[in-house]
Amino acid sequence: MKLIIAEKPSQAQALAGPFSKVKKQKGFYEIPPQDPFPDGAYLTWCVGHLLELVPPKEYKPEWEKWKLDTLPMMPERFRYKVSPSKWDQFQIIKKLAFDSKVTGIIGATDAGREGELIYKSLLMNMNCKKPVMRLWISSLTKKAVLEGFRHLKSGQETLPVFFEAYSRACADWLVGLNTTRAYTLLMQKKGIRETFPTGRVMTPTVALVVKREAEIENFKPESFFEVIGEFDVNGNQYSGKWQEKENSRLKTKEEAEAIAERTKDQRCAVADVRKERKEYPPPMLYNLSALQAKANQIYKYSPEKTLNITSELYLKKMVSYPRSDSSYITEEEAKTLPAILQKLGQHENYKHLLPAPKRSLMGNPRFVNAAKVSDHYAIIPTENVANPEKLSRDERNIYDLIVRSIIAAHYDKAVMDTTTIVTKVNNRDEFISKGKVIIQEGWRKVLFEKNTKKEDNEENAVLPDVQSGETGTVEQVGIREGKTQAPKRYTLGSLVTLMKTAGKMIEDEELSKVLNQVQGLGTEATRSSIIKKIEELDYIRVQKNQVFATEKAKALIIAIGEDSILTSAETTALWEQRLHEIGKGRADAKQFMDMTKRMTEKVIKDAIAASGSWKVEHLPVSKTAKAANEPLGMCPFCGKDIVHIAIKRSDFYGCSGYKEGCKFTISGRIAKKKLSPAQVKRLLEKGETTKLKGFKSKQGKPFAAALALNKETGKIEFKM
Repeated sequence: MKLIIAEKPSQAQALAGPFSKVKKQKGFYEIPPQDPFPDGAYLTWCVGHLLELVPPKEYKPEWEKWKLDTLPMMPERFRYKVSPSKWDQFQIIKKLAFDSKVTGIIGATDAGREGELIYKSLLMNMNCKKPVMRLWISSLTKKAVLEGFRHLKSGQETLPVFFEAYSRACADWLVGLNTTRAYTLLMQKKGIRETFPTGRVMTPTVALVVKREAEIENFKPESFFEVIGEFDVNGNQYSGKWQEKENSRLKTKEEAEAIAERTKDQRCAVADVRKERKEYPPPMLYNLSALQAKANQIYKYSPEKTLNITSELYLKKMVSYPRSDSSYITEEEAKTLPAILQKLGQHENYKHLLPAPKRSLMGNPRFVNAAKVSDHYAIIPTENVANPEKLSRDERNIYDLIVRSIIAAHYDKAVMDTTTIVTKVNNRDEFISKGKVIIQEGWRKVLFEKNTKKEDNEENAVLPDVQSGETGTVEQVGIREGKTQAPKRYTLGSLVTLMKTAGKMIEDEELSKVLNQVQGLGTEATRSSIIKKIEELDYIRVQKNQVFATEKAKALIIAIGEDSILTSAETTALWEQRLHEIGKGRADAKQFMDMTKRMTEKVIKDAIAASGSWKVEHLPVSKTAKAANEPLGMCPFCGKDIVHIAIKRSDFYGCSGYKEGCKFTISGRIAKKKLSPAQVKRLLEKGETTKLKGFKSKQGKPFAAALALNKETGKIEFKM
């Protein structure tokens, strides 16, 4: 009999689906004997990470208090413990693992780094020595599950992936806990009562946002002028922009007026007509980062929301594994696509697009390349095709993106002609006109049906068919004034792409050229959670999908320095590459940890040495600290001021009369939602807030509600 360990209840339910006469027990399913389990099986589940790395005080008591002289904290051997809230499920799994009928274990958590860490650390903690096999699948359809159980990997085969995940967790503990304490304590010496969480991936990400914020703040707009001419050549009318040595912008209005004056009402001639035909292949298939970026661009979904929606579609067996870092599929997946497209073509949403011009992707290296498929292939629809109209709006939007990417891959390339007309006035002043003509629409028919972005009129104008040497007249000349624009703020989607490319921004509307092998910040599975975390820690603010660096973030990066190892996107990306090599069995985990320890020691030593020169009065966070002490309202019990208190890991709103014995407080985070000072101020003044979004139930489901203050008990209650 086998014990199958899934990652979460919903996944266990999906894995149990293909089997008959399954009995649901408390904390597990019982699968009676059947193929491929002749002796039957138990199927249980974790609740995410059942174990957590133990806190510093459990290694050494003196590490409990935050003191500079105890840094860096370097455990000789990292240890895990069971999360208190998950103790009951741990006991169920342990009892099943040591059941005498169980002869072997099957790891069936997500087929990736974190999934490997979840079940293998669990077995190590329990000291379970029974043989281990690994289920490694990218889809939860009945066919994929049964095939996966019939062709299990050995536990030894995926051991390097465990070492990678374990090394990542330990490195994050070392860097995060040590540097957080160092910078928080050094800032406190300067009178700044804030906690400054730092991390191996988190801090370089914050540094990228702060750098862009500085570029925007330091940008000084400059006026420029452009001269636009309107021409008539043998009855053909078109416009062009004055240009000299590929520069069309003039610094003064006087220069522009001089050009306009000498060219108006003059004769002109077509000096050159250049036509260039360009071919555009269909965009690459989606990996998670590309899907998150596109969903943010079109629907303004946060990266986390896109991941959650795609995960739900995965659990519904409609799409393949969502946390994929590959844009390719293997020949096995390519073989399944014609049948999937045939099913899709039966639905109203897609029948006008199907059948596609190409029946199969077999032999097409742009999409089918097993060598470029790592743990999982690209995100594609499965054979479990459902009617999109029966999905929720959000699920329908994400499913539609994934489906259309596959349909587009079966279409021909798009072909465009780019035409450039060079018009000269008085054989001196040169005007440039550009336009595009779609020769073959190809895959654009699939993806641009719901075009959400207006095309640039100048670059895509329809130009007349004029010939070089033809002459005409200048009908009109105008001057257009403009100003240079500051760099654009990152959106949540572009920030994901920025993390993937280690700070090297990719400007590509179709996201078809996002690098596939890249030394990025974090992984496909962690980037959305990192962005969410730095927002919760008040390092970034997101307004209308634009990302702003906060004063707290600026202060931290000023203190650390842009040249520090801790803020370097390139250095962190190299760590990720080393971790990836550990997962492939090509690098040693111990060497990586030794390197991380040396790096942690250096960061702390450099911080202590540099802190003496920090100019607190120049740190913008001083405004934040000052604002934290400003009263937000009156205590309902003693009438004294309520202030925001954020120090070390405490973040709450408390009564300034605590020394006199008043114990009234309001938590800074309720149901996983962080409360702003403005929300608490209204709560104290009005007795309740407006309806707030972002709360999460114990089961992790989001909900919205107002908060109300019960002035008799002092408790905060939900008002649905």
